[in-house]
Amino acid sequence: MAAVFLKKLPLRTIATENSCLRRCLGTYIVQTMALAQLPPTAAAPRLAYLIHAKAFSTAEDTQDERKKKEKNETDFSNIGRKISERIIHLFDEQGNDLGNLHRAEVIRLMDERDLRLVKRKPSAEPPEYQLLTGTQIHEERLRLREREKATPKAGPTLTKELTFSSNIGRHDLDTKSKQIQQWIEKKYKVQITIKKAKNTEEPENKTEEILNQILQTMPGIATFSSRPQPIRGGKAVMCVLRHLSKKEETAYRETQQTQEGDPLNKKNGNNTESDVLH
Repeated sequence: MAAVFLKKLPLRTIATENSCLRRCLGTYIVQTMALAQLPPTAAAPRLAYLIHAKAFSTAEDTQDERKKKEKNETDFSNIGRKISERIIHLFDEQGNDLGNLHRAEVIRLMDERDLRLVKRKPSAEPPEYQLLTGTQIHEERLRLREREKATPKAGPTLTKELTFSSNIGRHDLDTKSKQIQQWIEKKYKVQITIKKAKNTEEPENKTEEILNQILQTMPGIATFSSRPQPIRGGKAVMCVLRHLSKKEETAYRETQQTQEGDPLNKKNGNNTESDVLH
């Protein structure tokens, strides 16, 4: 039996291999015939891909470079020997006009006098430059910073609010007046609400007198943006103070100078000052 089994085993192995070969070759032949039957113009299906590309443009880059250039030009910094223009209009450290010079001549003057070169008016034709010392450059930078701090920034005017009672003490009123003045000097508007004291007999115009006292502590600085008016059914009085405009400040100074020069106006100075502020 064992001998018969060993004889049949190779035969079965060969039959299995032939069957596998037959299946593989049959599949390959069918696929080849199917491809051969396709028309020659048929194309294999492809997936469409959308590629988002940024359009080529130098407009944004030019704007960014221009902004950086303008910022550097306003920094009042030493440009050293990097003079991009061939001919420039030069001024010395005293402000004297040296006329149009070649950049090689400018560099020679810088070395001889131990000076720095800064841009004065780069938009001119030819652009204007100036020779300065290191101390002069430092002073100009400080002056520019002070000018930027003094320039009011554009934006909505903020309003501060302050509420207190009409029976406030003198010391507390002085403290609040100083706080209001600090806000006014920072260009804030200040809304003041004075509540009438309960269970106390006081003049009807006491709240208005308190507001006028606060305003009189800031001559030439503040005025009413909204005059005192009763609110909450007459239980309180509210007003808004603001900083004087440039025109009002000029009018106030002119009034003060007139009063100092005219002895007759000194007697009526308080009335005139009240008219300017109110």
